[in-house]
Amino acid sequence: MIFKNKKILLFLFLIFLSLFFVFTLISAQTYNQNFIKNFLELLFQSFSLNKPPTTNQEQKNPPNIFLTPSDSIFDLEEKVVKIANEASPAVVSIVISKYVPILERYYINPFEDFDLPPELKPFFQFEFKIPELRQKGYEKREVGAGSGFLVSADGLIVTNKHVVIDPKAEYTVYLNDGRKFLAKVLTTHPTDDLALIKINAKNLPTLKLGDSDKLKLGQFVIAIGNALGEFQNTVSFGVVSGLKRNIIASDEKGHVERLEGLIQTDAAINFGNSGGPLINLKGEVIGVNTAIAGGAENVGFAIPINRVKKMIEEYQTKGKIEVPFLGVYYLLIDEEIQKKYNLPVNYGAYLYREKGNAIIPFSPAEKAGLKNGDIILELDGEKVTFQNSLSQIISKKKVGQRVSLKILREGKELNLWVTLGSLPENLP
Repeated sequence: MIFKNKKILLFLFLIFLSLFFVFTLISAQTYNQNFIKNFLELLFQSFSLNKPPTTNQEQKNPPNIFLTPSDSIFDLEEKVVKIANEASPAVVSIVISKYVPILERYYINPFEDFDLPPELKPFFQFEFKIPELRQKGYEKREVGAGSGFLVSADGLIVTNKHVVIDPKAEYTVYLNDGRKFLAKVLTTHPTDDLALIKINAKNLPTLKLGDSDKLKLGQFVIAIGNALGEFQNTVSFGVVSGLKRNIIASDEKGHVERLEGLIQTDAAINFGNSGGPLINLKGEVIGVNTAIAGGAENVGFAIPINRVKKMIEEYQTKGKIEVPFLGVYYLLIDEEIQKKYNLPVNYGAYLYREKGNAIIPFSPAEKAGLKNGDIILELDGEKVTFQNSLSQIISKKKVGQRVSLKILREGKELNLWVTLGSLPENLP
């Protein structure tokens, strides 16, 4: 009896050991599976473009994350490639040619025309010549290059004003397919670095114009252009790194221009990219590449496309570009200007001119009753600041539009109405 009980106990013990072993094996397998699963989830998260912030609870119990095509870094690459391929045919290279003097080097003896005394002539018998330059006709030569992009199928092209500013130069447009056309400069913007040129062609590819007012910091952008004037349709990729930037820009010919309200980007822009498009991930142009910061790494600037759209509309409806005009000289107020001139506010436009009247005679400002020393605080309810200057606000209006001004005069706020005029052509 005791022997049988021992056999039963041994049998039960073996069953227990078997079950324990199986349970341990299953647990280890489950642990390994969870480890692999968690590792893959972390790997996929590192490639996710839109990873939301996680709470402590989510970190303890991470949700199941699947790498979908819309979130994949590889999908972003495909999108950039697709946009570059679709946009490049509508991006053009502009080559600037001009007749320049042909200079020829020759040599002269400065003493050959001298009537020297006989006793001195032996000292000047050796060959003594100095180099000189003289003009020997003219030749056509490429003197510069830029970029542009097509906005109509019949050849209307947007570019920078500084690319086509020389009235004596000839501008040749090269398409992506190798064709070339002579271009005619239709118009240049009086106060912005923008120009419209035209080639005679049909059924050309065009780019869609977006809405630059909806831009946000960090948004992905693509720049395309004729880098350095020799690398046609160069594509670079980056983000919107700043908005409403104000700069003083100059070119190699000495032209200087103040540009306001620009888009800053770290997408590489080089000489020759001027006039090329800055494109969002919808394939829409949101800016015109115009300048780079000297001595910096990938600090470029583009003119918002909404200003281009307004320019195109005005030219197509009026045949010319009219700039709304108030008629004042002013200083934008910051803490330094406030302290220097002992002003009661730290924002606004202080109507001031070091020499002469800050109010231009016969201007809309004079007709509305503005005076030296007034401070314009708002225009149509829009606050005037360093980042949102008076000229920027006015540029969004139209010639002949009636706008309201909130001004500060001798410590009192006043409201005035003024009808904007058109910028005079010969205004200094």
